[in-house]
This record gives sequence, C-alpha cells and structure tokens, in this order.
Amino acid sequence: MDAPHVWVARDDGSDVVRAEAIVRVGIDYNGTVTAQLGDGDGSVVTLVASGNQQAQQAEQAPDDFHRQLIRALAQLSDAAGAFIVRPVYDEEQGWRWINDPL
Repeated sequence: MDAPHVWVARDDGSDVVRAEAIVRVGIDYNGTVTAQLGDGDGSVVTLVASGNQQAQQAEQAPDDFHRQLIRALAQLSDAAGAFIVRPVYDEEQGWRWINDPL
C-alpha cells in the first residue's frame, strides 16, 4: 500500500491521520472506534465518537466496524492516487466506511 497517500478521517472531520501511522484499531461497548498511532507516545485518535451529535442521532456502530476499516484500507492497497477513508452514517445503510479520492 502506498500508505502516505491513504488517510483516515474522524466521523466529524475534525481529525485526519495517515493510515500508515495506525498500529491498532478498536471498538468499545458504546460503539466508539479508536485508532492507536505508532508514534513514540502511542497517541489514540477517536474515529467514531459515541458522544458527538452525528453518533447520538445514529444507531451504534456495528461490532465489527473496526475490522471493516481494516478491510477498506486493504482494498486501497493497490489503488493509485491519494484517498481519504471516513465513517458515515445514514438511516438506510447505517454506519459504513467510504473512501474518496483527494
């Protein structure tokens, strides 16, 4: 994967991290999805926050939503160009990861 060209955004768009920097993703019992970064500090970025307005109006993220992110990133492994992967919620399809070219 040309990882410097794949980015992951928080559900509200307030944070964007390089996919290559992510060493771990997880989901808690409330549906909050976090990514731990491989920097020396082990910083954690929240990607789907159960406390934000979009998440409060939505159903809880599926139990495997963090694994869905890994699949979305793997699908971009052979893609050319730069992409951003971000979580979205809509009433029909629920939570899902989409990718957009930059």
